[in-house]
This record gives sequence, structure tokens and C-alpha cells, in this order.
Amino acid sequence: MTEAAELPPAPEVAREVFGDRFADAVRYAELLAEAGVQRGLIGPREVPRLWERHILNCAVLSEVVPEGVTVCDVGSGAGLPGIPLALVREDLKITLLEPLLRRTNFLTEVVELLGLDHVTVVRGRAEEVMGKIPPVHVVTARAVAPLDRLATWGIPLLRPYGEMLALKGDTAEEELKSAATALSKLGAVGTSILQVGEGVVDPLSTVVRVEVGESPGGVRFAAKRAKAARTGRARRRR
Repeated sequence: MTEAAELPPAPEVAREVFGDRFADAVRYAELLAEAGVQRGLIGPREVPRLWERHILNCAVLSEVVPEGVTVCDVGSGAGLPGIPLALVREDLKITLLEPLLRRTNFLTEVVELLGLDHVTVVRGRAEEVMGKIPPVHVVTARAVAPLDRLATWGIPLLRPYGEMLALKGDTAEEELKSAATALSKLGAVGTSILQVGEGVVDPLSTVVRVEVGESPGGVRFAAKRAKAARTGRARRRR
């Protein structure tokens, strides 16, 4: 028997969370338990807790994402949190950004299989795609890197007055304090720690929100952003 046999049935609350997309959420869980494990995207020990610890834990991020915005999921990996968020929120335009080919192949297969027309998969590192993808309203991330390093990658991808939403665990408050200086240099104007998923997940999902001002990335990235914009305009004129 494969590890996929250990995938538990979807909890009843998942029907409420995913609504009309519940069957697609179940299929995604099966893909994670099967192909995800086989390709090394998900550890075999995670299969029994895929729903509570991974899929629903990510889906509840939708509670703090504004309506109708653009989203870039940095270091999307196996699609967490981007795919669950896309299943819950068809009003969003989501880019799944991931540098590794085997992961982007998996993400592309999932997006096509589930008919997620509002989701685009892009292979690349965050620092490489500035100017190649339009700035977004919201950057999301989960289990990618400590907050100070994650901010260096994610914040420059934001539009002015956008926000980064990072799913974190028990270290959220400590990471936020440690990253305070770095966040300020990157143009952050506000930070907060949010608890989401009441009645859906236990413990609640912890989200670190970093809001930026008119210069996402700060002075350090202003010149780079301007150069990327000029390059993009030159390409379009050709």
C-alpha cells in the first residue's frame, strides 16, 4: 500500500469552507498525498494531517485577503497557500511563484486539472521576476524563510500600499521583532499578527501582516524597479 491510503476523509467543515469547490479540494488533497509524496513535495508523515495542518490551515488565509486583488504566492512549493486560497476565492488573480522545475510542473498540472483559470504558474525566484510580472496587491507565503529574509524577496513585488501576508507558527511574534529594522528599510509602514480560522482549524492559523507605503522595497529597490519598468516598456515597443 502507498502512503496515499493514509489520507483521511475530508472533515465536514471543509464542505463549508470550499463550497462548490469542495470536490476540487478533495482532488487536490489526493494529488498531494499521491504525486506530492512521490515527487518529494510533501513528506509521507504529513499525509494523515493534510487537511487540518495544510489545506484548511491555508484556506482560512482568505479571511484577510481583500476582494478582487492580485496575489503572488512566493515559494509556492506544492501550492500552499496559493491553491487552497484559489479554490476559496475565485475573485482573486493569483500567481504561484516557484523556482524549482519539479514543483512548477506539479503546480501546472494541478491548475489545469482543477480548472483554476484565475491562477498562473511562474517559474523563477522572487528577486528575478521584478519587472517581469506586474506588481501585486498582496504577497503570500508559508514556510519559505524567516520573516526578514522573506520580506526582502516578497515586499519588492508589491504595488504601493500593498501588503505581505505570511503564515507563521509560534515564532511569529519573535520573528516580527527581529525583522523590525529590515522591514522599516524595505518600506513597511505597519505590522500586525492576526489569528484566523475560528471554527475551522485548531489551533488558529497565525498570519503576520506587513503593510507597505508608496515605495515597496524602500530606497534599495527604487532604482531596480525603475530600471525593470523601463526594460519592460522597451520590450513592449519591439
